[in-house]
Amino acid sequence: MKILVTGSSGLVGSALSPVLVEKGHAVSRLGRSASQTDFSWDPEQGVLDEAALEGVEAVVHLAGENIAEGRWTAQKKQRIRDSRVKSTQLLSEKLAGLEQPPSVLLCASAIGFYGDRGDEFLREDSEPGSGFLPDVCQEWEGATQPAREKGIRVVNLRIGIVLSLAGGALAKMLFPFKMGVGGKIGSGNQYMSWITLDDLVGVMGHALSTEDLTGPVNAVSPGAVTNLEFTKTLGRVLKRPTLFPMPGFAARMAFGEMADALLLSSARVEPHVLRGSDYTFQNPDLEGAFRHLLGK
Repeated sequence: MKILVTGSSGLVGSALSPVLVEKGHAVSRLGRSASQTDFSWDPEQGVLDEAALEGVEAVVHLAGENIAEGRWTAQKKQRIRDSRVKSTQLLSEKLAGLEQPPSVLLCASAIGFYGDRGDEFLREDSEPGSGFLPDVCQEWEGATQPAREKGIRVVNLRIGIVLSLAGGALAKMLFPFKMGVGGKIGSGNQYMSWITLDDLVGVMGHALSTEDLTGPVNAVSPGAVTNLEFTKTLGRVLKRPTLFPMPGFAARMAFGEMADALLLSSARVEPHVLRGSDYTFQNPDLEGAFRHLLGK
């Protein structure tokens, strides 16, 4: 299959592309820098090299501003929104205009869709939350509508916290935990819905090949845990104490609005659709995932 990937240089894209190639697919990359990708585009200006779409049978859209880097100023929030919504709108409209469009558009979204929901079990049919990230996720998913109306099978992957040593949350927290100064954040009661990078790549391959999979799909493991459980499990695997909590007020002082949205909010998300489609998780429980990643 000929597959076009956006965001190929990010944590997920850089892991996905080699796996697709290994499975015999022809992968091309669409990015802002023509020197680093096969084709270029500028979603802000509504520009896309349409040669990138010729003969494409599937598209995986992963591009977007990193939400976990830098404080959420008004400008940062606008970049977060625009980088997702404008790029998805442009891509969907261009795909919808093709005489022979691809059969599937796999578009990243996030569990931020659900907002802060305490210990409520959240499935794909749960209502969206309220606030900045839920609003962005709704617009992001809604921007795929032109492709859907064209008859392209659209899968909106609501991705959880991605666990990898190559980047993301785990890579950032590993050093303090190894030094024995890790601890819970806030009350520790907030739920963290996670997935290993290996499983996320597996889920994407599964979504590309499973023809009856469509609409929102929660890309999380079946083992959501509280922040306290996450902290204790990582400490146990590393054989380090976890006695240095970060109070909620300290998190807010350090990270501003982002602390409430990413560190202190609770989303107990279930992979209901994935389990119904017979996807088999490689790392379904947290301790096993940590031991796999850390070689413990």
